[in-house]
Amino acid sequence: MSTELETALAEVPILDVHTHLVGGRLAARGLHDILLYHMVVSDLYSAGCPSGARLTQYPGWPSPAEAQARIAEALPYLRHVQNTSSLWGVGIILRDLYGWTDPIDERNWRKLDGLIAERADDRSWAREVLDRARIQRSGTELARRGDGTDDDRLQYALEWGFFTRCQWGESDTALYELERCWGRAPESPAPIGAGARPATERTIRSLDDVHAAVHHYVESIPYGRVLATATHLSTDIDYRTVSDAEMAAAIARRDRAGPAERDCYAAYVNEAFLTALEAHAREIVFQFSFGAEPLPFETGCRLSQRTIGQVAELIGRHPRLRFQCFLASRAANQAMCTLARELPNLSLAGYWWHNFFPDAIAQVIRERLDMLPANRQIGFFSDAYCVEWSYAKAVLVRTILARVLAERIELGQFDQNHALEFARSILYDSPQTLLGMMPRCR
Repeated sequence: MSTELETALAEVPILDVHTHLVGGRLAARGLHDILLYHMVVSDLYSAGCPSGARLTQYPGWPSPAEAQARIAEALPYLRHVQNTSSLWGVGIILRDLYGWTDPIDERNWRKLDGLIAERADDRSWAREVLDRARIQRSGTELARRGDGTDDDRLQYALEWGFFTRCQWGESDTALYELERCWGRAPESPAPIGAGARPATERTIRSLDDVHAAVHHYVESIPYGRVLATATHLSTDIDYRTVSDAEMAAAIARRDRAGPAERDCYAAYVNEAFLTALEAHAREIVFQFSFGAEPLPFETGCRLSQRTIGQVAELIGRHPRLRFQCFLASRAANQAMCTLARELPNLSLAGYWWHNFFPDAIAQVIRERLDMLPANRQIGFFSDAYCVEWSYAKAVLVRTILARVLAERIELGQFDQNHALEFARSILYDSPQTLLGMMPRCR
């Protein structure tokens, strides 16, 4: 039954609501973009590979020397991570798209690198990959739009200031993020684990400065060009309501700020932002990721019950805004389903970061299938940085979705037609109604 469903599901179109694809450079530039996708880097680092950091990130690109050195460094550890689902994804890409089935080793990796690199600038190839995955359009960061070459396949979200994302070893991130945006046009967000912080043009010294910076931020959002504003809500932050007097006093203590000040800055700025954003409630969705917290290189999965409760209160305070959650914690999925059942302005989307593993995906699908209407959930986003990874993740999700739906058909919950109707709803229809994505124009 699942094989039959997989065949049928392969024809269902997908709208990929969240990626990091770059307009004009959709395809992998070489083997490093496939083999050293950040989730694979984490596998390799865990296995003993010396490097745990991502390669040079956009708007920069890895130099040939950097890419080649990191591939060579990773090769001895590949044998230890063949069991991981991330390597399963690598295998899907190489087999299906490049016809490559041999183990990667020091003798052949340059040949494979060349096969991938020779298609990097072929726009028809990138579109063929998306078409083979039945991905009609993909959401990505506005800052990665480029010259608009791929606007027919991309739509955009604003990832700019991350006021509620904790950074490793920092206490005033919310103020710094606001300063970084104040007086400027939207640009790429600071990467996680950014380390040293570039100087900003303006400094927040008072409550009036906070309000002026928030006003600038909200008025600078290019409504009509972006579907959503995307950020992260850290579980370490206390999202209580902060008074003006408390915030003013916390700003005065910035030079010696600790966790209490960190929470004060983040909660106050976020509430001021959401309040101002309500004037544009019909124009934009507030997307937030949830359940992944910074470690020195990437993140670990953590989410407290207190945070879940506080975020429910936050969403309830702003009933005109539409909220959409990317969840990284499978343990919290049931709780988030219960919130989405009772908060009509909250929807859940896909399987993010530490949830993008087959068993976790299956659990999330099962719980949401039982608990949420199909039009309150989105069934896929790839978080991919090249179309090859969009393809691999679409294959994985379709495979798992088919197996979960086959189980329910065997239980008598519904028949195959209803199963396919549900799949189409969460993969294609809900991204349109919940987020405003558009089908591909033909």
